[in-house]
Amino acid sequence: EGVHFHSHLDGSAHFFSPERAIEIQQLLGADIVMAFDDCTAYPVTMEQAAESMRRSMRWAARCRAVHCDDSQVLFGIVQGSVFPELRKESLERLCEIGFFGLALGGLSVGEPKLLTYETIQKVSEWMPPGPRYVMGVGTPLDLVECVRNGMDMFDCVLPTRNARNGTLYTWNGKISIKNARYRKDEEPIDFECTCLVCQRYSRAYLRHLYIANEMVGSILNTYHNLHFYLDLMAKVGESIRLNSFPEWERNFRAQYVVSE
Repeated sequence: EGVHFHSHLDGSAHFFSPERAIEIQQLLGADIVMAFDDCTAYPVTMEQAAESMRRSMRWAARCRAVHCDDSQVLFGIVQGSVFPELRKESLERLCEIGFFGLALGGLSVGEPKLLTYETIQKVSEWMPPGPRYVMGVGTPLDLVECVRNGMDMFDCVLPTRNARNGTLYTWNGKISIKNARYRKDEEPIDFECTCLVCQRYSRAYLRHLYIANEMVGSILNTYHNLHFYLDLMAKVGESIRLNSFPEWERNFRAQYVVSE
C-alpha cells in the first residue's frame, strides 16, 4: 500500500502512500511531479528487481489516478535495475498508464558505470517521443553521454556536494582546490569560465577559504560549479541546434581530463 518509516529526528512513525506523495508535491507547488516508486539498491537479484518494479508500476497507476492539477506535469519512473527485460516491461506499463514525461530511475546506486550507460542506451531506444529525465546522474561526462542517447533532463548533488568538499569543475577536468599546489596559484579556477568567481577570485584565495573553513568558500565554490554545469548544458543545447553535437562531443571529451 505504501511505505512505513520512522523520522530520523524524533523516531515518530509515518506512512507515505502514492496518493499522499502526490498530495505533498501538489501542496509544494512543484512544476514536475514524480510518481511514487520503489528504487532498488545494487546488487539485486532479478526476482527482487521484478517485485520492486511491479510494485512501482502499481503505485504509478495510483499516482496517475489522483493527479488532477494541469499546472503540474506528472512523470512516471522506469525501474527494473540493470535487467533490460524488466526495464522494457516497466516502460510499456508506464506508456499504457500515460504520463507527460518519463524518468529513468534506479541508476547510480552502485552499479558499474558501463552498466549505467548500457541501461540508458537500451531504454532510450524503446522510449517514445517526449520529455526524458535521468534521475541521479551525474558527472559532466555522464550528462554528455546521456544527451547522446536522447535524454533531456538530469538532477544530481555532485556540483554542490563536490563544491563543499573543495572539488571544482573546469573545461579541462576537475581540480581539488584544497591541494597544496594551489596555495600560491593566482590564476582563476578556469580561464574559459565567465562566472563572477572566476573573474574576481584566485585559486589561492579559494583554497585559503576552504582551509579556513569559511562558509563563503563553499558558497563561491557552489556558485562556480553550478555555473559550469549550466554553461555545459547551454553549449550542448547550442551544438544540437547547430546540428554539430557529435563534433562538439569529440572536442569536449578530448579536452576534459578525468583527474584528481
